[in-house]
This record gives sequence, structure tokens and C-alpha cells, in this order.
Amino acid sequence: MIHENLLLILLLLFIVFILIMIGQKLKISYPILLVLGGLIISFIPGVPHISINPDLIFLIFLPPLLYEAAWFTSWHDFWKWKRPILMLAFGLVIFTSSIVAIVSSSLIPGFTLALGFLLGGIISPPDAIAATSVLKHLKIPKRAVTILEGESLINDASSLIVFRFSVAAVVTGVFVPGEAVKDFFLVTVMGIVTGLVIAHIIYAVHRLLPTTASIDAALTVMTPYLMYLSAEHFHFSGVMAVVSGGLFLSFRSHEILNYKSRLQAYGVWTTLTFVLNGLIFILIGLELPNIVHGLEGYSILDAVKYGLIISFLIILIRFIWIYPAAFIPRYLSKKIRTREKSPGWRGPLLLGWAAMRGVVSLAAALSIPLLISNGEPFPQRNLILFITFVVILVTLVVQGLTLPLIIKWLKIEEFDDIVPEEEQETSLRIELMKASLKLLTKKYKKDIEENELVDNIKKELESNIGLSIQRLNSLECDDRELTVCNNILRDLINEQRKKLYQLRRKNAYEDHVLRRQESQLDLDEAKISPLEI
Repeated sequence: MIHENLLLILLLLFIVFILIMIGQKLKISYPILLVLGGLIISFIPGVPHISINPDLIFLIFLPPLLYEAAWFTSWHDFWKWKRPILMLAFGLVIFTSSIVAIVSSSLIPGFTLALGFLLGGIISPPDAIAATSVLKHLKIPKRAVTILEGESLINDASSLIVFRFSVAAVVTGVFVPGEAVKDFFLVTVMGIVTGLVIAHIIYAVHRLLPTTASIDAALTVMTPYLMYLSAEHFHFSGVMAVVSGGLFLSFRSHEILNYKSRLQAYGVWTTLTFVLNGLIFILIGLELPNIVHGLEGYSILDAVKYGLIISFLIILIRFIWIYPAAFIPRYLSKKIRTREKSPGWRGPLLLGWAAMRGVVSLAAALSIPLLISNGEPFPQRNLILFITFVVILVTLVVQGLTLPLIIKWLKIEEFDDIVPEEEQETSLRIELMKASLKLLTKKYKKDIEENELVDNIKKELESNIGLSIQRLNSLECDDRELTVCNNILRDLINEQRKKLYQLRRKNAYEDHVLRRQESQLDLDEAKISPLEI
């Protein structure tokens, strides 16, 4: 049994990798292909139906995915655009959940208001992974990317808190609005406190104990689970614990991780999140037969109809919210008008359409308990799962495939005066090398005169500064010339690799020396080729 399950998991991972490679070849966002691929595979005769324990969904998938998102969130950018982020992450989630609750309870026979809030909490948060995988190769404003990523980080927490209280109301049959509001703030604040307490403990472990790169990498994987489990043990928000703790440790990462730990942890996390995201998206498709099988009292046609109506509704709700949220604060505040350039009608349209549902919605839906307090089956569980699946499918496929076309049609330009990333990176390298050169000439003047090796360091720094300044000036040229330059550099590095492999076959150098040089070539190529997942 164990061997069969392991073989199934390995087979799923292999299919995930194949579909992602096909997506890269066709330039289609991989979440779209994974969902469609899982759906097609589920209808192949003889394929075993996959059913996941709902209690394990949040525990396995959410802590590391949320932690990774928090770790790579820019606190500076997040704070700069906190107003639109919070309006979307909290205001829009509550607004969406309320409208979905009212409409679904009126539309679907046997659907209560509590079930409607439960459905709204599940489908209200857009998925960051889906959006960023679609937007990765497209030229869009930095402000839009920051708002979308910040929104997806916080709205996961707010929507899952709504989900949590809705489940409690359905399971116990008791819902007191005043108590719910008080508990909402309690579990949110105490979740943040718990996350920060665990983060400080992990911070102390990294700082005070003699860890290695492997231990540091392992600790980063353990940390989100410790935060989540600790908060949930006290019935606080595990999601807020992971997000707050992740933001804190990310901000202090330079104090607790050396270069070896950072490189190793980055490799571990890149692989871990890649595998988890791939599995969860293909599971969306594979889970459908079980969901359809459990549609008691509803025909598939009716369930599809409800799913399409709710899908259209949440897309419409986002636009109803996003345009007033973008312009009313500007109208009311002169300070906002002075500080921020107007996004025009194109900016809100982009933010409104780039709201695809995915991992968090599926994880929340699958984690709905099977039974309520009196031992009876959870009401409408499979219908909620089916509607969630339709919403994910519609938003991923329809919005995901059309988003690149909409961006090209909008011809949207940068809202703000933002310096291109490569120009920032080159300028930053110049500043860092100048700091090194200043220290070298001031502190080690005698060594420069007496030690030829130290003198070579000084000359190399001066040469690199000159080359970087030339590169910074060259960035003013058009994109075609820059692309030609990067292609030539890449070709030169590839030629060095070929020579390196020839020398390896001749056993001319020791293996660890060859590997170290190979790593250096990897770093050199990374400077001109951004790492993609």
C-alpha cells in the first residue's frame, strides 16, 4: 500500500514537471495547464481517485507557501502601498464574502447565510502564484505587482479567518455577530503576537548557537510549521502567525544567515515551493471526480450553473470595489494626490482582471470538516467544493489566458518614476565596490605597497568599477542592443563551461576546484539571466 501511494505521488510529480515544461514551451502559465491536465487525467479509465484528508491540507501546504511569500515580500514597498493593499486584503474580502453570502443563499436551495459566508471566505482571495506566473514575462507597472503580491499575502489571512468563523457557525449552529467581531480581532492580534514570539526564538537560535548552513536551511523549513502549530494550539490565527513571523525574520535575515546558509536555503525553498505548488494545482483537477460523485440533491448542470454565476459575481464585485477604492481616497485627500500619480482607468482594470483563484481557495475548500458537531455530514460540502473548483477553473483559464492580451491592449505604462532593475543593480554594485576600495586604500595602504596580491585586489576593484560605470551608461541604449550584449556574454560563459568540462574529462584539476569554478560561472550567468522557477 505504501509502495503504491509513493509510486502515485512520484508519477504525479513527473506529470507536473512535464506539464510545466509544456507550459514554458507554449508560454502558458503553468497553473492553467496543471489544472486542465489534472482534470483530463481524472477522466482516464483506471486512474485511481485521489482523496485528501482535509485536516492535512492546511498543515502541509499553507505554512510553507505563506512563509515563502512573506519572506520575499518587500517591507518597504508593502508599507508604501499599504492603503490599497489593506483596502483590497480586508475591505474587498469582507465585501466579497458578504455579497456572495447574500446571493448564494438566495440562489441555491438549502443554502444558508452561514454557508454563503463560508463559500465567500473560500473564493474571495486571489492567488499570488497564478498571477505572478502569468505576469512574469509581461511588462507591467511595479506598483501593480506590489499591490497584487501584498494583497495576496494579507487576504489569505483575512479570508481564512472569515472561513474559520463560518465553519464554526455551521458546525455548532451558533453565530453571534458581536462575539464574532471580538473574536476576529482577538485571533488576528494574538496570531501576530504568537508569530513574532516564535520568530524571536528562532532568531535567537540562529544568532546564539553554532549552526551550519544545513541546519539553517532546515530551520527555515521548520519555522513556518512551528509558528502555525503554536498559534492553532491556542486557537489563534496560524496564518497571521506565519505571515508576521515571516516578515520579521525576512527583515532580519542578514543578521542570522551567512552566504552559505542563504544559498543553500534558497535552493531548498525554490524546490520545496515548486513541488508544493505543482502538486496542489494538479490536485485541483484530480479531485473533481470525488466532488462530482458527492453532489447529492443537485444535478451537475445545476452545480455548473451555480459555479458560473458565482464566478461572474466575484469578478464583477472586484471591479465594483476597485474603482471607487482607487479614486475616492484621491478625491478626499490632497496628500494622496500629491504623493501618488493617478493610475487612470487602466491601472484598476489590470488589478481587477489579475485576480485568479488557486491554491488557498482549494486548500480552504478541501479542509472543510466532513462532519458537524452532532455527527451528521457537513451540509453542502461537495457543492461548495464543486463551486470552488468552477471558480478556480474559470478565473485561471479565462482570466489567465486573456490577461496577457489585455495588458498588450492597454499598453499600460509605469505609474511612477521607477528606475529599471538592471540599472539599480549596476548602480548598487558600483556603490559597494567604491566602499571596498575606500576601505582598502585607507586601512591597508601599507599592504598595497608591500604585497602584490593586495595591490592586485585594488587594481581589480578599480577595473570593475570602471566596467560597471560603462555598463550603467550603456543601459541608456535601446533594449535590442542590451539583448545583443547579454547574448554575447552568455555565449562567452557557455564557452568557458565547455572548456571546464573538457578539463574535467582530462582530470587536469581536482573535482572540488572544478565545482567551485562552475559555481562562479553560475553566478556570473545569473547576473545577466534572472532565475526563473
